[in-house]
Amino acid sequence: MPTIFERLMSGDLPCAIVYEDELVFAFMDAGQVNPGHVLVATRQPYQTLMDADEASAMAMMRAARHIARAVQDVYQPEGITVLQANREAGWQTVPHLHLHVLPRYLGDGVDLGWPRKEPGLEVLYSHAEKIKNSDVLQALIATTHR
Repeated sequence: MPTIFERLMSGDLPCAIVYEDELVFAFMDAGQVNPGHVLVATRQPYQTLMDADEASAMAMMRAARHIARAVQDVYQPEGITVLQANREAGWQTVPHLHLHVLPRYLGDGVDLGWPRKEPGLEVLYSHAEKIKNSDVLQALIATTHR
């Protein structure tokens, strides 16, 4: 079954398009948190950032940067939040890779908080080593440090 974003891209459902190219599709969020709230989605129906190919992930962020600059110019917000969520536990509500470009104002009621845990530097070193030594990151290092 196609996601709502696929239905928007195909024209089955109406939407206010902001930008599109061969890899991404950007449109106004129907649930505007603040005026200028834009969603940038991959054309391919990847569920998460981890599923996407590198070209699509890069194109999504490149488009988000340009859209954020345009939103800043047009709406003059006090800040901009760029948010990308993965899976239900990560706050993803639509199973299609996308990110939010959200103009922000002090006191706008948007809250993103989490309980800080400060495990100490030795634990942070241990976490860093596990990630650095993962096969995924080692493959990246091998291809970028030739």
